[in-house]
Amino acid sequence: MTSWKTQERINAGGVRLDGDLTLPEHPAGLVIFAHGSGSSRHSPRNQIVAAELNQYGFATLLADLLTPDEEVADERTGLLRFDIGLLADRVIGIIDWARNHPPTAALAFGLFGASTGGGAALVAAAARPEAVRAVVSRGGRPDLAGPALLEVRAPTMLIVGERDVNVVDLNEQARNTMRISAELRVIAGATHLFSEPGALEQVAEEAAGFFQMHLAVPVSP
Repeated sequence: MTSWKTQERINAGGVRLDGDLTLPEHPAGLVIFAHGSGSSRHSPRNQIVAAELNQYGFATLLADLLTPDEEVADERTGLLRFDIGLLADRVIGIIDWARNHPPTAALAFGLFGASTGGGAALVAAAARPEAVRAVVSRGGRPDLAGPALLEVRAPTMLIVGERDVNVVDLNEQARNTMRISAELRVIAGATHLFSEPGALEQVAEEAAGFFQMHLAVPVSP
């Protein structure tokens, strides 16, 4: 499938963030990635998922949620990666940028959050219900979204590894808290990072199917 990749400088909440935008020839929707736990747009796990989504016809936007200076500070303190308010504000800023960026403005938007980025994605979805049509969380911390969980209107899928026991429990509690009917998918034998053979591919397939259902007419890879 033909696609184009561009590097973007995104104005989000008064800061400039670096992003990698991939656009298939006829995009079926745009999936914005929300990284977490000290990760960035270079996360190999999210890049694997993004590449799979591209094969299904989705545009993807992987953007850093922290500036270079903030990343240096976070490596030292580890605090910003758990600042869900800050991360959510950045995701909201990226959504607003994409809504005004001509190549993506007309597309339906979905969010893919990983680890603490899962909580940030849900807060952003609650803040932009008119823009976000679906949310997928991979090994996420939806509990960190706090009261915003009750405000999420977008269909949501929570994907967790079977052996990531504490996170499974947190996701079950979050699913039961949400007012919408959220789906919980447990990947058999997988740990938190889904490093087991085939685990990330299962995540990508689940995410692609969910986004096809809620963002676009199904597109064969």
